Amino acid sequence: MHPAPIRRLTAAVATALAVVVPAAACGTDPVSPLPVQPPGSSSPTPTPTLSAPPTPPTVAPTTSRAVPAPPRPTRSRGTPRPTPSPTGLPTTCQGAVRYDLPLAETELKPKSLCFATGAVLRIQGIGPGLVTVDRPDLVSEHYEAGVVDIRFVRPGTVAVMIPQEDRTHTITVVVR
Repeated sequence: MHPAPIRRLTAAVATALAVVVPAAACGTDPVSPLPVQPPGSSSPTPTPTLSAPPTPPTVAPTTSRAVPAPPRPTRSRGTPRPTPSPTGLPTTCQGAVRYDLPLAETELKPKSLCFATGAVLRIQGIGPGLVTVDRPDLVSEHYEAGVVDIRFVRPGTVAVMIPQEDRTHTITVVVR
C-alpha cells in the first residue's frame, strides 16, 4: 500500500474510535445515586433511609427492693499514689500506669513501688543522664526537655537512682 491510503485508513480508524469510545462510556443503564444525591426516578432500587434505633420497653421492677446504681469509675485522673505499709513496701501493685514524680514539687519519699509491665515512671525536672538504673535490660529510658521516662518492659526488680541536691535517692521498683 501507498503511504496516502495508510494515512487515510489511520485517520478513519482514529475518527471511528473517537466517536465510539465516548458513546460506550455513557450507557443508558440506570445507576444508583451517590449517598449525597437525592434519589431520582432513574434509580431502580429505593435508597434506604436512616431511622432512630428502637427504644427498649420500660419494665417496672418486680420486687420492692431498690435497684443499685451502677458502680462509679474508680480510675482517677491524678497521679497514682501507693499506700506504703509499715515495712516500706507498697500494699498493692499498680497496673501499667504512668507514675509522675515532679522533683520541684515532691520530696522523694517513696522507697519502693510496684507496677505491671508497661508502666512508666516519669521523673520531671532533671537533667539528661542523671537518672540511672541498675537493670537497664528491664527498662526503656527516654529523656526530653527535663523529663525522664522509664518504661518497665520486663518483670523483675529495678533500682532507680535519682540525684537530688547533695544526695542520691534510690527507689526500688518491683515489676510484675
